[in-house]
Amino acid sequence: MRAKRIIPCLDVNKGRVVKGHKFKNIQDVADPIDLARQYNESGADELVFYDITASNENRLLFLDIVRKIAAEITIPFTVGGGIRSIRDIEQALHAGADKVSINSAAVKNPDFIQEAAVQFGSQCIVLAIDAKKAGPGNWHIVISGGRDDTGMDAVEWVKEGERLGAGEIVVNAIDTDGDKTGYSLELTKTIKQNVNIPVIASGGAGSNSHVADVLTEANADAALAASVFHYNEIQIPELKNYLDQNGITVRR
Repeated sequence: MRAKRIIPCLDVNKGRVVKGHKFKNIQDVADPIDLARQYNESGADELVFYDITASNENRLLFLDIVRKIAAEITIPFTVGGGIRSIRDIEQALHAGADKVSINSAAVKNPDFIQEAAVQFGSQCIVLAIDAKKAGPGNWHIVISGGRDDTGMDAVEWVKEGERLGAGEIVVNAIDTDGDKTGYSLELTKTIKQNVNIPVIASGGAGSNSHVADVLTEANADAALAASVFHYNEIQIPELKNYLDQNGITVRR
């Protein structure tokens, strides 16, 4: 079995790591460079940085913070927020990112995925989706930090994203985001069954068992979480021990 990955996520607003509930009630958490350093030392497999207001404010993400984080860590580093052009990707990679995450810009211009994959390679392009349940077995893509429901079918969109060259999919379930009641197993499993590229589950982690469930029952390739790591409700070494004891292959 390929090793499953554990990925902390830094949602950054105005230079600080923040956390909200379904994109609302945003609260300050910590300094992103300090947290990045801690996660690198604690055994995280990768790190994700999202500038959560860049798209809505129509600006590029904070490259100075990306540079500082990249200088502190040795694990793969994905950045997202406000990525709209090939030039934006070039700047993010030059600042130290290994991969870039695109979301709203890809919805508005699907060809951007293909252009980016051709220019930089699929392994560098992560398609992130925010999906909200619209009915039984049906989810819509929402963009702009959860503000706009596009009406697009989430499953069809990830299939198109893979066809256009995305190398990974991050599936953030709006309905469980920040609830700490568990990932959306149904959504994650459905997406995983419809693509051949790695799927990263996001939204809802509250315990070690939640992570184990999404990696096994939904067959996600990786689990992404934020506040449970930031507040030490889940500690990565203990989580990996738990997963290993439950027969889930993890990187040591």
